[in-house]
Amino acid sequence: MSSTLSADAKDALARNVPSANHCRRALERGLVTFGRSAEGRPFRTSRPAVARLLWSLLGERKHGTLRKTSAARLRRTPMYEIEVASATNARVPAARCDRRMELRGAFLACGSLAEPARGYHLEFVPPDEAAAERLVALLRAEGCAPRVVVRKAKPLVYFKDIEQITRLLASIGASSAILHLEDVRALKETKNRIHRLVNTEAANVERAATAAAAQSELIALVADAFGLRNLSAPLREVAELRLRHPTDTLAELGRRCNPPAKKSTVNGRIAALVRLARDLERKRYETPGGAAFREPP
Repeated sequence: MSSTLSADAKDALARNVPSANHCRRALERGLVTFGRSAEGRPFRTSRPAVARLLWSLLGERKHGTLRKTSAARLRRTPMYEIEVASATNARVPAARCDRRMELRGAFLACGSLAEPARGYHLEFVPPDEAAAERLVALLRAEGCAPRVVVRKAKPLVYFKDIEQITRLLASIGASSAILHLEDVRALKETKNRIHRLVNTEAANVERAATAAAAQSELIALVADAFGLRNLSAPLREVAELRLRHPTDTLAELGRRCNPPAKKSTVNGRIAALVRLARDLERKRYETPGGAAFREPP
């Protein structure tokens, strides 16, 4: 039989039988209430561990035998059937341990947990509306807020929030499933954080390259219209470095300066060159005929 997160969680829970008699009765009630396919039908499950659990809980109240039916379709796992009497579903148990045992029985009987790599999803498929209403009442008593829909004429109670799922699994004692979910969640969050950092760094590099190209273009305009030799020594040094190293960041340009300059200092000098270039460009367009400037004597 194939191993999945849901199957492993059910097998682990089926082996953890409570010692208190009232908890055992609550677990049995959950299995019978939510494991019957319809009124008058036997309890059915595809997990042999779950079938053995109910068989042991029934004790002297067994009806018939534990039967194994053949798979009806190709690659379908066999089903295990047990004749059981209808459970008397009174009010939701007042004791928390009894509610949790009944919820454990509901998960073993009609619950499934999706592989977290494909998304967080835990669902129950109760046999009828009455069972669905009882299940919702049990879940709400434990502080969970399930969603309810109808699929193929059957009620479906499900969760997609990881916090709600782990809370429910903790309440029924599925600690191994919680550890697996937390491991996957930590891995997903780490991957997402790395992707965000990489995307941020790539965006920063792209912005820096675009800004550096624009700066080089404006400095080239200053060199043609004004002449770099007419600039002050600090501005001339930064202008020449930018033209020689068009892909460097401001911090890298600062380290090339003599003496080295801070990034903020280089940024101020670049800003001064940009303002000068824009003033020259504006004056060029204001000159009749758009004549080029002559360098000052």
